[in-house]
Amino acid sequence: MSVETSDRSTVRATGVSALLTQRRRKPPRPVKIKERGVDRLFMVGVYVLLTTFLVAVLVPLIYIVASSFSDPRAVSAGRVMLWPVDFTLDGYTAVLGDPQILTGFGNSLFYTGVGTAVSLVLTVAIAYPLSRKEFWGRGFLAAGIVFTMLFAGGLIPTYLVVQELGLLNTRWALILPQAVGVWQTILAMAFFRASIPDELYEAAQLDGSSDMRFLRSVVLPLSKPLLAVIGLMYAITQWNSYFDALLYIRDPDLYPLQLVLRNILILNQSVAGMDAAEMLRRQELADLLKYSLIVVATVPVMLIYPFVARYFTKGVMLGAVKG
Repeated sequence: MSVETSDRSTVRATGVSALLTQRRRKPPRPVKIKERGVDRLFMVGVYVLLTTFLVAVLVPLIYIVASSFSDPRAVSAGRVMLWPVDFTLDGYTAVLGDPQILTGFGNSLFYTGVGTAVSLVLTVAIAYPLSRKEFWGRGFLAAGIVFTMLFAGGLIPTYLVVQELGLLNTRWALILPQAVGVWQTILAMAFFRASIPDELYEAAQLDGSSDMRFLRSVVLPLSKPLLAVIGLMYAITQWNSYFDALLYIRDPDLYPLQLVLRNILILNQSVAGMDAAEMLRRQELADLLKYSLIVVATVPVMLIYPFVARYFTKGVMLGAVKG
């Protein structure tokens, strides 16, 4: 009995010492693969190209922000580079003090919010049935949708349709005519085909789930990346749109922000019969307003983007074809 106990103690001590020795050992260093000269040259070219693109995008943005905080005379004289000259908030005071700006801002928020929601509902309602194999005639309908992307009716026929529907000078004139995007619909169809397997649909049918419940309880929760991507696309389009408002809207109280900013810039230009001092003052104010208005119109989109950026790459790539 004592010999057996001694053997067990020896084995236990040997195991503990081996474990301690293993812990003291340093982990093996990762093997570093030596890059060839061609690979290094390629990576240098990639970094140079990306840096060039970054500078090309970042420098104009910094210049616009710096000009919006600079004195109007410095902006008109071209003395502003990448830092404000004679710091002032006159541009933002003039912009935010105009009631038309606040009205246009509220209208743009309404058009962007309601328009994006309507577009998402209609896009999902079109794309999901067309992604199902058992949907009869889906190939013909999908071809018809793609056809509208290649061949449009034109400006005048579209205006006549909006007029016949009684949408002129209403908020719906900026929402319904561009509610469904063909590219967004194709992206959603590809996403549903790749991410919603048929086995999941069959299992839901065996449990007695209807199509609407399956769409609401299964498809939509799994499609958050897609909804974030196409929602961002629709929101940016709605926020930056002004040409449709220029065509369909006559009431200034319904103008979106982009159209209000355009009108303010035009009204601050010189007119006939104005003295030189007033013309100079208006020109300086117009130059300052131009940059302040760009910042005011850009900030909301920049605030929204970080919340959906993490879905953007995933939402685009999930609908892609794997090779």
